[in-house]
Amino acid sequence: MLQKINTFNTNLAAKITSGVATMWCAYAFAAIALISLPAALKTGDLITIVAWVAQTFLQLVLLSIIMVGQNVASASVEKKITETHAASLGEFELAKEARSLNQQEIVELKRIAGDIHRVLKDIEPKLSK
Repeated sequence: MLQKINTFNTNLAAKITSGVATMWCAYAFAAIALISLPAALKTGDLITIVAWVAQTFLQLVLLSIIMVGQNVASASVEKKITETHAASLGEFELAKEARSLNQQEIVELKRIAGDIHRVLKDIEPKLSK
């Protein structure tokens, strides 16, 4: 039962977060905040107007805008990570290919060294005469 509640809470939080983290939500919050602006201005009290700006408008609107900005930044970081991973895999494949070529070259060099050794063995008796 507790697992089901946790799953529900997690899913609900994810849906709310994805809805709030949109510019459309920021526009809606701005419209809602603007409803109370005339009343704040009508008071003529600077503290009330500043409080409206700080507590009503900025908090409501900036919440969504900051979340949108975080999503954009996260997407950018994720893209860089993906590109770096792909480049690393490419470099790894090149290194594996180079190692394979090196192994082939070593085999060929050993064969050549063996051939040279045999030739020298054949020539050595002739040189000592």
